[in-house]
Amino acid sequence: MTPAWIDLHLHSAASDGTAAPAEVAVLAAAAGLAAAALTDHDTTAGVDEFLTAARDKGLPAVAGVEISANHPHGAMHLVGLFVDHEHPDLVKGLRWLQQGRAERHPRMLARLQELGHPVTWAEVAAQAGGGQVGRPHFARAMTARGWAPSIQAAFDQYLKKGRPAYVDRARLDPPRAIELLKGAGGLAVLAHPHTLNAFNFEVLAEEIAELKDMGLDAVEVWHPGLDSAWTKSLLRLARRLDLGVSGGSDWHGDNQPDVKIGFGRGTLRVPESCYRELLQRRPGSSPVRAAIRDT
Repeated sequence: MTPAWIDLHLHSAASDGTAAPAEVAVLAAAAGLAAAALTDHDTTAGVDEFLTAARDKGLPAVAGVEISANHPHGAMHLVGLFVDHEHPDLVKGLRWLQQGRAERHPRMLARLQELGHPVTWAEVAAQAGGGQVGRPHFARAMTARGWAPSIQAAFDQYLKKGRPAYVDRARLDPPRAIELLKGAGGLAVLAHPHTLNAFNFEVLAEEIAELKDMGLDAVEVWHPGLDSAWTKSLLRLARRLDLGVSGGSDWHGDNQPDVKIGFGRGTLRVPESCYRELLQRRPGSSPVRAAIRDT
């Protein structure tokens, strides 16, 4: 039997991807995936379109969202899977996060002006095409002006944390972010755990255990930023803590042209059994666990 693969971490033009939500579903189906999730940053605006297109293609689809949480050292992102994307509390929480994003935009424009690289709000918003504006749209506007040779270079030189044009924004504390996702009927998943910048794996394991105590349901163990050794270690940790496991390409379309839906940079393979296990972990489901090998 041919193995079935899934991708539970995808972004569309509703946030900082470049493909319309429907196109994401079409591409996921064309890649032969057995399931896919749309997990845009701080918004579920594209979920209905994604689910409709996936249904038309016969693709099992998951309503999701990705929320940034406060973390003292690195970047903590929590993915919500199987969420009720119209849940009032979730909608309210996402609006608060979106307002925080909007409040930093003029400050970033001012920073770029001071650095001698002025871009206008109209230029940045045009890159978003009507979707939620994020740093990739600033990066695309900069590359269009010739002030950076690539989107990645714009981040590395100006826009990522610690660089001169970076401005932080309002984020939720981890317990509140987890509560918001679970309150909407979803599973709270720690995305790309390597970005927490833990000093070593033992420190990371302690942080994940603390998140489990806060209500974390699962951890992302397959991601283009994780090598096989990390994946194996995270699989063992998840089993020890009785956490579910998830994974995906973290696809953003043309903003990361070397990453492909379902396959990352060519070696990513998230087994379909992972999707079935996560289904069983939803509230009210039978506590059956699917066997996932430490591969």
